[in-house]
Amino acid sequence: MLDINLLRDDIDIVAANVAGKKVVLDKEYFQKLEVERKNLQVNMEELQAKRNSASKQIGILKGRGEDVSAILLEIASLGDELKAAESAFARVHEELTNWMYGIPNLLHDSVPHGIDEAGNQEVRRFGVPKDFEFQIKDHVDLGFNLNKELDFETAAKMSGSRFVILKNQIARLHRALAQFMLDIHIEEHGYMEMYVPYMVNAKAVLGTGQLPKFEADLFKTKRGEDDMYLIPTAEVTLTNIVADTILKSEDLPLKFVAHSPCFRSEAGSYGRDTKGMIRMHQFDKVEMVQIVNPHMSYAALEEMTVHAENILKKLVLPYRVVALCSGDTGFSAAKTYDLEVWIPSQATYREISSCSNMTDYQTRRLHARYKNAQGKNELVHSLNGSGLAVGRTLVAVLENYQNADGSITVPEVLRPYMKCAVIS
Repeated sequence: MLDINLLRDDIDIVAANVAGKKVVLDKEYFQKLEVERKNLQVNMEELQAKRNSASKQIGILKGRGEDVSAILLEIASLGDELKAAESAFARVHEELTNWMYGIPNLLHDSVPHGIDEAGNQEVRRFGVPKDFEFQIKDHVDLGFNLNKELDFETAAKMSGSRFVILKNQIARLHRALAQFMLDIHIEEHGYMEMYVPYMVNAKAVLGTGQLPKFEADLFKTKRGEDDMYLIPTAEVTLTNIVADTILKSEDLPLKFVAHSPCFRSEAGSYGRDTKGMIRMHQFDKVEMVQIVNPHMSYAALEEMTVHAENILKKLVLPYRVVALCSGDTGFSAAKTYDLEVWIPSQATYREISSCSNMTDYQTRRLHARYKNAQGKNELVHSLNGSGLAVGRTLVAVLENYQNADGSITVPEVLRPYMKCAVIS
C-alpha cells in the first residue's frame, strides 16, 4: 500500500498519478476520515493527559491524608471516555486502512501514458518468426496428433474447462522446460531455489496485494475456521518470506526462484482463449523474486527482465519486450516489462512473462525492512517476474518447432533433459 503521508502532503499529485491506472481517488472521503482521525487523536491525548494528572493528584492527596474518592471516580470516568475514544479511533483507522488498500501503486515517471495495451511500447525484439513451408497446426492439434498427449477432453470430465492432462513425451517436455529454467536462473543468474507452499492464509495474499481487490481471481478453501487461498503465483510465497523481518543491508539483494503450480479463477476472462493452454485455471510457472535496496530496484528490474529474456534466447524463440503503459500496468506495480513470445498459429506475440518493480508497495503491507547506512529501519523494495510461464513456453516450443509430419524438433538446450532430438 502507499505511504499515507503521500496523500497527506499532496493528495492531488497522487490522484493525478493513479488516474493513469483508471482509478478515481475520492479526495473528499479521505479528507473527511483524516479530520475525524485527527480530532479523535487530539481527544485521546487530552483524556490521557487528564487521567495522568488526576493519577498524580492521588499520591499528593493521600500524603496529606485527604479523601481521594472523588479523584478515583474522575479517573474511572476518564478511563471510560478514553476507551470509547480509542474504540472510535480504531474504527476510523480500520476504515482508512481498508480504503488505502484500494489505491494502486504509483506509476514511475518512465511509464508511457496509455489507456490499454494499445498504448504499450515495444522496447526491443529478438529473432525472426519462421516462414513455414507447410500448413502449420496450433498446439492443440499438434498435441492431439501426437497420440493425444495433450488431453483436454479427459481433464474436462474431472475438472471442467481450462484444465489439461499432459502425457508421455509432452509431459516430459513440460518438466524439462521447468528444470531448464530453474538451472539457468540458479547457475547463471544467481537465484536461490525455493520450494514453497501452494496454499496460504489471507494475510499472505493481502501482503502481496491480491486481497482485497482481486479476491474473485483466487481459489479459496477452508482449514478449520480459517480461509486459505491457492497461490495465483509463487510471487506470493516468495515475497512473504521477508514479511515482518529486518534484513541486514549486506544481505541484499535476495534473489529467490521457485517452480510451482499457479491457480487462477480467470474471473472476467470468459470467451477469451478458451481453446488450448494459453489461459488455464491451473498452470506451472518458474517465478523470480528479488528483495533489494530501494535505491537499486529499477536497476534490478532491468536485470530481471534480461534474466527472463535469456531463457527465450537459449530456446531460440522469437520474442519482443514491451514497456506497459499506465492503463495496462498492474495494480501493485510501479513499472512493468512484458515479454511476448511469437505464436505461429495466431501470427502474433503473446505474453509469456511480466517483470515488475513493486517498489515498497508490498513491503509496507508486509513490514519488510532493512537497516540502512544510518542505522534506521527502511522498507526494502520487492520485484517479481516470470522466468517463465511453463505452459505458454511449451505452447511456443510446440508451435515454433513443429515439422511438416507433425513431429516436434526438440530445442538443443532441452535435449540433455529429453534424451532425444525429436518428439513424434
